[in-house]
Amino acid sequence: MSEEIDIEDWAPWLVIVIALAGGFLRVLLLDAKGMWLDEAFSVWMANQSVPDMLQWIVRIDQHPPLYYLLLHYWIRHYGDSPYYVRLLSALFGTATIPVMYLIGKRISGAVVGLAAAVFLAFSLFNVYFAQETRMYTLLTFNAAVAIYALVRLLTDPRSVRPIGSQFREYLQSWRTPGPLEPDIEGDLLYHVAPRNQSGWRAWISRHRWPPIQTIETDLAWVAFIVFSAATLLTHNTAVFFPVAANLYVLGLMLSQRIRKSESIPAFQAPSFGNWIKSQVGIFLLWSPWLLVFIRQAARVDREFWLPKPDWDAVTWTLRALLNASAPTQASQIMTWILCAVLCLGLVYFRKKLSVILFLAALFAVPFLGELIVSIRRPIFFDKTLIWTTIPLLLVLAAGIAQLRFRFLMIAALGILGMNYIFSDSDYFRFVQKEDWSTAAGYVANYAQKDDLVLFNSNFVVIPFDYYFRTYEDLYSIQVVKQGLPLDLFDDGVLEPRMTENDIPRLIALLRGHARVWLVYSHNDYTDPMGLIPRTLASQMKLIRTRDFYGGQVQLYEAP
Repeated sequence: MSEEIDIEDWAPWLVIVIALAGGFLRVLLLDAKGMWLDEAFSVWMANQSVPDMLQWIVRIDQHPPLYYLLLHYWIRHYGDSPYYVRLLSALFGTATIPVMYLIGKRISGAVVGLAAAVFLAFSLFNVYFAQETRMYTLLTFNAAVAIYALVRLLTDPRSVRPIGSQFREYLQSWRTPGPLEPDIEGDLLYHVAPRNQSGWRAWISRHRWPPIQTIETDLAWVAFIVFSAATLLTHNTAVFFPVAANLYVLGLMLSQRIRKSESIPAFQAPSFGNWIKSQVGIFLLWSPWLLVFIRQAARVDREFWLPKPDWDAVTWTLRALLNASAPTQASQIMTWILCAVLCLGLVYFRKKLSVILFLAALFAVPFLGELIVSIRRPIFFDKTLIWTTIPLLLVLAAGIAQLRFRFLMIAALGILGMNYIFSDSDYFRFVQKEDWSTAAGYVANYAQKDDLVLFNSNFVVIPFDYYFRTYEDLYSIQVVKQGLPLDLFDDGVLEPRMTENDIPRLIALLRGHARVWLVYSHNDYTDPMGLIPRTLASQMKLIRTRDFYGGQVQLYEAP
């Protein structure tokens, strides 16, 4: 028995083990770290009624609604504790692991599939976001399923047949009773239906569903359309996914028409008609969000908090996607080793040019696309590129397969896998998130009736309230909460900047309050000149401060 056959036989069991290991990392200490600003915002949004949620998304957010809708119904069943709201992301992250194996196997065999699944299971970048109440692992899962469906279509000669033809034949064969099956073991030539079977039982016995393989191409088309649309409805920057897919597939069609080489490439383009139908289907599923997408894009174009990406940001993002461990000398060496394995992966695909171009398009188009858009308005952000780890890790897995010898492959995979596991260990031990529990507990401990609690960013009232509401309910705390310079819930403006023109309004808010709290966080964007604490200090006396990871709580008292 050959090595490849051995791996094929064991692969399903190995994938289960890898997925379980990756799932364990994703649920490990899931609620140990605090819920930071964006996570609490996700929970707040998901706790709204669906109509209110959609209104708030249109009004203040920059994301599509799919993740919030799923989280909304998830919270209805499991509650909004940190463990359960993060568990949804962890499950999507775990489910992506076997899909990654299927992509790698379809592209280049079980070895590449298994290695890619290992890298995804232990990748710190993916583990980190699988423990956040945000949409990034859902984005990766949807993109992975869409990519797998597209790979199936590119490797299936039947993808040139009209979409839906297999479904029609499937239903037709089911409606039409087939011939009676031969009786191999008996003396009679055919089975005879039992005399006591009549009516619907006899009808069912004459109708059998054909094998699922007879409609797998149409199922792949459906999966590609549905999950491509789901990718678009998970994050707005996912518009680069259909751009990458179209650039590649249309380029492949053109190349095949021009070259007409006798050698059959690894990927074959589907028919042009089918491709157009699939893109129309994706657009129709996404189109209800189109006008909101345009409105959100215009709002981001007017003002957004991200800085312009420089060379350091680009190299840091590339490094994070490949190896997100802390920047030490050892991790830098490991990053160079990973780059060498990537080069081996390119060598592995040297005879499969269509495959490497496919993976290159999936990685380069969104990466360069965000950089190009950032020339006008910065949107380049590593977490929005998380789904590009799919093609990146597939090339890395191909580098393992290029080693050829079983011992070398296992050794290299073990070394690189352990590097990822050590990075995961450092994350669990050392990485902190914003500690809003401490901030809320400190205010609750010293709060008095009718205290005014101010927030320099109206956005941060949401994570503060996530923890503070428990104290309010238990101890009947009565305080007044107000965002600056405008209140989010009254004015519907997300994170406006404090200016000198807003100082008179701030002073007016202080009247009638003997004690004022200031929860000061994310001030680099919302209060870069420090106007709020300076104004409070000019009107009142600072009597208490408490630092917490992510900000500071200050208590002022009237003189």
